Amino acid sequence: MQVNEESRTAVLNRLRRAQGQLAGVIAMIEDGRDCKDVVTQLAAVSRALDRAGFKIIASGMRDCAGAAEAGEQAPLTEAELEKLFLALA
Repeated sequence: MQVNEESRTAVLNRLRRAQGQLAGVIAMIEDGRDCKDVVTQLAAVSRALDRAGFKIIASGMRDCAGAAEAGEQAPLTEAELEKLFLALA
């Protein structure tokens, strides 16, 4: 994945946080915790993953736009960008 170092660090931090939350959800289910608590934590995992995906797309759009302006690569088409966003919807 080619994104700048700051974006990569932010994405990795979000994914590690989601990984920890998911481990917590698994433990909650194994411990027979209340359904409401499990679903609340599962929703938090889902949001963390979504935020990581949106960060990847946003930084990728910025980096791709800069590379396209510099003539390094072709810019993403509107259809390609829409497909990336919808993949997270």
